[in-house]
Amino acid sequence: EQDSRYFAQFALIPCFEPRNQQEGYDMMLEAFEMSEELALPVMVRLITRIAHSRSAVATQPAQSQNPLNPTKEIKRWTLLPSNARVQYSHLTDKQPELLKRAENSKYNELELRGKRGVISCGLVENYLRENLDEDHDLSILSIRQYPMPAEKIRTLVEHVDQLLILEDGYPLVENAVRGLFGLIGTEVKGRMTGELPRTGELSPDLVREALGLPKFEAAHSPSGDLALRPPTLCKGCPHTDSFTALNEALNSFKDPQVFSDIGCYTLAALPPLEAVHSCVAMGASIGMAAGAAHAGYSPAVAAIGDSTFSHGGITPMLSAVQQNVSLNVLILDNDTVGMTGTQRSMSTGRALDDIVHGTGIDPEHVRIIVPLPRNHDENVKIMREELAHDGPSIIIARRTCIEAIKN
Repeated sequence: EQDSRYFAQFALIPCFEPRNQQEGYDMMLEAFEMSEELALPVMVRLITRIAHSRSAVATQPAQSQNPLNPTKEIKRWTLLPSNARVQYSHLTDKQPELLKRAENSKYNELELRGKRGVISCGLVENYLRENLDEDHDLSILSIRQYPMPAEKIRTLVEHVDQLLILEDGYPLVENAVRGLFGLIGTEVKGRMTGELPRTGELSPDLVREALGLPKFEAAHSPSGDLALRPPTLCKGCPHTDSFTALNEALNSFKDPQVFSDIGCYTLAALPPLEAVHSCVAMGASIGMAAGAAHAGYSPAVAAIGDSTFSHGGITPMLSAVQQNVSLNVLILDNDTVGMTGTQRSMSTGRALDDIVHGTGIDPEHVRIIVPLPRNHDENVKIMREELAHDGPSIIIARRTCIEAIKN
């Protein structure tokens, strides 16, 4: 997964990295308070294991909403070059204070013991502590607030002969330690040296191996391999019928290209459908299909959900219609935002039809199909007609999300 600490470092802003759910709760409050005090954005970095787990937390009393406080510093919020230069100067002036707070933070804890040292970042400290006895002889620096506490790192490095760095994501701290302190004789180990995998999440077992401790033997070995269960579209999902029809319709063409947007339907890239050639970012599908059409690919198809179309597809569609690009847009209208909890969107209901016609597209090349197995042959016929059209066309595949019906 991407390591957001790099963005905080690039932006010269503070970053918190909780090791558990309680710290995630507490740090969020501190981040807001620090943001208001320093007039800076403050990042709270959550990694997958924190985001996908649950725990009871001790909450604090609810706070009342702040009163409206219109800014008097207009230049601070107006991004003209002359203002930006001044604001950058203010930002650099705040760096010593950010570093001081990190050095004194309760979240950056230094424990000096033996000559073997460990720097653990965020959640990974739990994996480290899980593998240690109370009387361990490691010197440990736990980093959970950034910028990196340089003096605490220096103190640790000067105390130990060997240093292992544990962090989920990119080797941010490891590279910094090598750059700052790599010439003083301390051996630095981590992701860059092979003690830990270069990619992927860390785990208690990986940390144990990096510490040189003997592996735990499994108490029970399951008999036989479990069947793989890759992610797939729900049973009864309308997108399955839409892409099944699209695949058959595209068989009539030599070199079709299908660009998917972000949504449940992106799973059509996987077997058994394998209907998607590219998926990059939300709102990118129509622009990419238009670019492919300009480059000579035909047909060039953009597959995009109804809510994503209203969120990020209208502007590139306007451009494609204005330029009369030969692309085909398949709007997968499941009447909800299916991927994130079946919420309503701007295009829920028949509002989508008005939005589509508002782009200026020829109404004759706006077709509506109902993706059901019994309509398969008719849907394939309509798709082939529009795929052969020289100009922009839109096919709306309209059937309600099966999960929305359940709910």
